[in-house]
Amino acid sequence: RNMDVCLQLFCCCCRQEEPEKNPLISETLQYFNQLVKRKRAEATNLWNEPVDSTHMERDDDRELYNLLQKRAKLRRGSEGYRRLSFDISAHRQIRREVKDRWKHILEALGFSAEADGLLTVTSTMSYSSLRHPQQARALLTSLATETSLFDRHCSPPERYLFVLDRLVVLDVGDDFLSAARRYYPLEEDEAPHSEEEPFSEEAILVTLSPGPELPKGVEEEEEEEEEVAEEVDEDTLLAKLME
Repeated sequence: RNMDVCLQLFCCCCRQEEPEKNPLISETLQYFNQLVKRKRAEATNLWNEPVDSTHMERDDDRELYNLLQKRAKLRRGSEGYRRLSFDISAHRQIRREVKDRWKHILEALGFSAEADGLLTVTSTMSYSSLRHPQQARALLTSLATETSLFDRHCSPPERYLFVLDRLVVLDVGDDFLSAARRYYPLEEDEAPHSEEEPFSEEAILVTLSPGPELPKGVEEEEEEEEEVAEEVDEDTLLAKLME
């Protein structure tokens, strides 16, 4: 009987002991969790210069990044938080609309199934990976000057240079340009100005705030997707894992 009691006590102690955590596994899971969050943030913000991890090189990227930084310091639900959320949503909407135009053209060219993949651009890419950089650059310049795909008051987003490089590899770069001219031609008021008539800075200012409140639930969804204020240092994390 005493033996039975001892066995029961031993089994209870074994069940209560927690397995020892492996630090390597813990860091690996943390790394992949941060990587997933960053990719989700990139897909949400659609950085126009994806290779720039600081988001400081382009004015439009810097403006969006600074808005995200400011909002991260405010209490969720406050008036300031809601106002910044509206400004952030306005910036993101402009970028989504550009991406939707590109998707529309790709689908018209028969790439419905491949459109999302062709349009995916992440911070892991580099200019050295471009196979036809000169042709892609020439197409991007033509799209910016001969179509209404982009905002004419800003330089075309560099992210689409990578997309065009893929299209050149597929031998449909010129077809895409032709389709873009057909589906998104320049409007008369968008025709290039002569040198005697430079753009007026006052004419292109856009006020994004204050604005109406976002629909209920939008703030929470976007905040879960972004968490972009902190970028993952992949080299540091990978070095730890290798150690």
